[in-house]
Amino acid sequence: METALHHSTQELSMAWEELKKTQPQLRIRDAAKHLGVSEAELLSTTIGEHTIRLTGNWAELLVACKGLGKVMSLTRNEGCVLEHKGNFQKIDLQGEAPHQVATVIGPIEQRVFFSAWKYGFAVVNETPRGTMRSFQFFDKSGEAIMKIYLQEKSNVEVFESLVSQYRHPDQAEPLSFVPFEKPEYAKEIDMDAFTKDWENMKDTHEFFGMLRKYKVHRLDAVKWIDDKWARQVDRLSARKIVETASAQQMPIMIFAGNKGNIQIHQGKVRTIRQMGNWLNVMDPDFNMHLNEDVIASAFVVHKNTEDGLVSSLELFDQDGEMIAQFFGLRKPGIPQLAAWKELIDTLS
Repeated sequence: METALHHSTQELSMAWEELKKTQPQLRIRDAAKHLGVSEAELLSTTIGEHTIRLTGNWAELLVACKGLGKVMSLTRNEGCVLEHKGNFQKIDLQGEAPHQVATVIGPIEQRVFFSAWKYGFAVVNETPRGTMRSFQFFDKSGEAIMKIYLQEKSNVEVFESLVSQYRHPDQAEPLSFVPFEKPEYAKEIDMDAFTKDWENMKDTHEFFGMLRKYKVHRLDAVKWIDDKWARQVDRLSARKIVETASAQQMPIMIFAGNKGNIQIHQGKVRTIRQMGNWLNVMDPDFNMHLNEDVIASAFVVHKNTEDGLVSSLELFDQDGEMIAQFFGLRKPGIPQLAAWKELIDTLS
């Protein structure tokens, strides 16, 4: 007897097929939104066709991806997509499963939070450009965390071996998706104490602890702090940042991500393309796609460090979630570039 869930899955699959007929170029994330489901739920309708559900220790699987060779790693949120081509060169793990954290260093730079990882899939699609193989990871709500796409010279044997090793024993087991609870934040705080702590920062990473200490939302923090430390600027300021960085060949850093992964670009950007509401960096081994329609506000933010002031452009969506951050390229022990500070100071 057909279960209600199976019938629902069948209906969803049929609805997707109908949608493809009218909008064949529609990406799965947008199709899911159109159909009122999560991306992982929509993808799960293809299990048994070209999708295999995975299980196991996600941190160990990511480390094993070093054997794939050159890949494309994609991380996104509602407003920004970062794509890097390269090897998973060095992966440092801290903590115990399932709360491990990984620092990925090399051509692909990431800060990975495995506590948010819930589902993983191997996807093999036949496309006009040939067979496309990928690993795709999602959180408990069905939102994509990270996708790893094999490239022309990637090691397919390693991919197939990992699929076999991490294959879920029950491919028909129902998947459930639950939204994240919205955390409670302070409606007001001791601004004198908060400002003093901000002024006394010695490292940018202290900022996160400060937010936790006062239970303050990040957007409220930059709104409430004195203009000396954060000020609102035009929401489309990222255009000037990437265009100037490209023209001057100024190395920058771009951070974008979600609950399970922050991907980081470090270096120069060259080819900038504005396509409608999308601001794009289209370089050989790095792409950024920034949906300017999603940007509700932008702030220039300054933080003290032992190396002097560190300044950034921070973009937020209408829910107050971080879309992306832009910094001048710097390393610990080295002050930020004077040219970067000059550029940040021109934003209004």
